[in-house]
Amino acid sequence: MARIQTPVSIETSPTAAQPFREAVKKELGVVPNLPMTTTWNIDHSHSGVHFTVRHLMVSKVRGAFTKWSGTLELDDADITKSRVDISIDAASVETGEAKRDEHLRSPDFFEVGRFPHLTFKSTKVERKSSDTLAVTGELTIRDVTRTVVLAVEEGGRVKDPWGGTRTGYSASAQISRKDFGLTWNALLEAGGVAVGDKIEIGIEIEAIAPAATAAA
Repeated sequence: MARIQTPVSIETSPTAAQPFREAVKKELGVVPNLPMTTTWNIDHSHSGVHFTVRHLMVSKVRGAFTKWSGTLELDDADITKSRVDISIDAASVETGEAKRDEHLRSPDFFEVGRFPHLTFKSTKVERKSSDTLAVTGELTIRDVTRTVVLAVEEGGRVKDPWGGTRTGYSASAQISRKDFGLTWNALLEAGGVAVGDKIEIGIEIEAIAPAATAAA
């Protein structure tokens, strides 16, 4: 006579079954849905926003913005889902010459009374090589917004002496100031102009991982 198999029902609580479910997920290669994007804290003492422009067509003047803020969101699983936003205090422009800085703050250039901030908001991040990225975003100067692509070099990650995790990025781009309505100039007697049109932008960012991420 054939033996009749009786189904056996085993009940487990959700808590007791959790280790089993996680083991199955691991065996099948299923990764739990975890938040991969983290907001890193920018270390302003080791970061900066700089620019360079030609003067009298023969030399370069370098300047910086000393007051700015930014948000850096990094997705370790998919870098293309990362994001960066930067807001710059236009009145904080410094070139090492007080009269020139006042001129840059005037309506001839940034007109800081009407347009107090310059902003950059990323819209796309692309991986170009093992340590380089192309970050496309909207750059707004005065009341003009243009699409700009930053060439970004990754500096890697390191543990700092205080137990934190740090990362660094160097970004560069070249823009035409005339594209943003910055058209003031002075003609030279021998030909040419006082201020070049092409502006070289440089951004250095050193950022610290949130405490929970650094400890993980």
